[in-house]
Amino acid sequence: MNPSNYRARLLRDIFQDWVVPPFCLRFALSMLGYELGYLTIPMHIIFIMLWATVKSAITAAKRAREARSLNARPIPCAVGKLPGNIDILIKMMVAFKTSYVLDVYLQLFEEYQCTTLNLRLLWRDNIISMDQEHTKFILATGFQWFWRGRSQKERMELFLGEGIFNRDDEIWKMHRSTARPFFARERIEDFEVFERHCTHTLAILSSFSASNTPCEAQDLYGRFSLDAASDFLFGKNLETLSASLPVAGKTAMGPKGSATEDPWGSFAQAFEMAQINITSRARLGSIWPLFEFFKDKNEEHCKVIKHWLDPLVTRALENKAAMGKVGISSPVAEKNFLQHLADSTNDPVQIRDQLLSMLLASRDTTACVLTYITYFLAIHPHITTKLRAEVLQTVGSTAAPTFEQLRHMKYMRAVINETLRLFPPVPLNVRETRSAPCALPPPDRTYSESADPRPLYMPAETTIIYLPLLTQRNSALWGEDADEFDPERWIDPARVAKFVAHPAMYTPFSAGPRICLGQNYAYNETSYFLVRLLQQFDRFTLAPEVQPEGSLPPAVWRNRKGRQAYEKIWPSAAMTLYVKGGLWVRYHKARA
Repeated sequence: MNPSNYRARLLRDIFQDWVVPPFCLRFALSMLGYELGYLTIPMHIIFIMLWATVKSAITAAKRAREARSLNARPIPCAVGKLPGNIDILIKMMVAFKTSYVLDVYLQLFEEYQCTTLNLRLLWRDNIISMDQEHTKFILATGFQWFWRGRSQKERMELFLGEGIFNRDDEIWKMHRSTARPFFARERIEDFEVFERHCTHTLAILSSFSASNTPCEAQDLYGRFSLDAASDFLFGKNLETLSASLPVAGKTAMGPKGSATEDPWGSFAQAFEMAQINITSRARLGSIWPLFEFFKDKNEEHCKVIKHWLDPLVTRALENKAAMGKVGISSPVAEKNFLQHLADSTNDPVQIRDQLLSMLLASRDTTACVLTYITYFLAIHPHITTKLRAEVLQTVGSTAAPTFEQLRHMKYMRAVINETLRLFPPVPLNVRETRSAPCALPPPDRTYSESADPRPLYMPAETTIIYLPLLTQRNSALWGEDADEFDPERWIDPARVAKFVAHPAMYTPFSAGPRICLGQNYAYNETSYFLVRLLQQFDRFTLAPEVQPEGSLPPAVWRNRKGRQAYEKIWPSAAMTLYVKGGLWVRYHKARA
């Protein structure tokens, strides 16, 4: 079924689950000569529930046989008080509004004393996992058993369409091979683009600093990374840094940060609302089309996004046609990514979708990392001092850093790694098993509460949500200080050795065949920006007094364990991680 036709899928499900059972009941009763009269509606409802229960029992029996054939045991299952675990679903949906990022899932793992759990919502398997062995299997050792799947494509089709993050198999391989040359070492070590946009960004920060005015760091970093990415990939600076900036105490809270009233603000809001809607759909599960049957919530947002990107695509195809007429052909090394895409296909939709996927990855990843690093530098001034000392000692106070200098800055890399550990840009992700069941490896018995050595049975065509943020904060893996920001853990040989022995405990850029192509680009961009930033600024202080109303941590967090008990911002997730209401910071110029 076409993943964009979610209405057809919903109607099929309604027909199978809500129309067929009453029809069968009425047919059977008519054959027996019975009439229900006033009991028709209640009996239909009861029979629908009975039908679902019987179907579930038949499916369970079939899966039990499959599990035995795989010598596997069932994944532990959540047990609610209402049929279909409806009470668990409602509790989760309510909690998502005010909870700390992914704490809804963490509480379920704590309640059931496991690291992989079947929520079994609305009689359908829905697996969640924070087990590093299962993450490794999903992403690498058992890669062939999983794909993005129909459910995820259905949720994301209008937004990401034919892009690399919404496709599998041959189309995904084609996208990946097309993009790979543009993240080769010689391209990502050319720092001219970074320097150009760093200069613009730091000029803005200097202006804020001179008046001691808070700046919305998350918004600014998003603009920096988007302008740099568009320049690097498309050969065109989108110039978002030149658009109007959020104003402390006046700018309203946007979907994932701040909202500005200008053309760029319209694009950013559409871009972010599309992600918010996709996340909401994932939380509702397969029933989400019920709430969008008459109107796709992302339709208007995608129109705004297309309005921004379509002119770029049109221009690229026109240039390709013009060059073809005069017989000019350039090698890949001389093209930007957009030109290479246009040479690879004449389909403007495919080009636009791939551009959008690259923008999503490059903007949200770097912006997220820089936002949370700035947060940590503000609340840990001793780390700021140490990191700045390394910058000045290695690069100096004015020179631009080289690739070799960045490569030798061990503390810089440790700060970036530790930030990615606690706040990975993609805090959770989804895969779906293909048409055959498989067996997840046994949870690592060092970290699992279960003594049963058997693997876990994973049904066919079933979604599994794996949660890097929770895995990367698991105290069983990282020690009792797992929630603390400590860059030294990436320098201490003993602690580094533990990660080397269990690489799946740290996967901020994914792993296996779908590992992020742009991770080295992101490391270089982040490192370069931090050098330039710390050459000019030596202190950062949060400005909670100008955070938009409703964006500071709620009091209820203090009753929970972990970072939320003392967090000073509200981390949240919608496809990628962000700070609710933005991160408002004062930047303090260095005197020497």
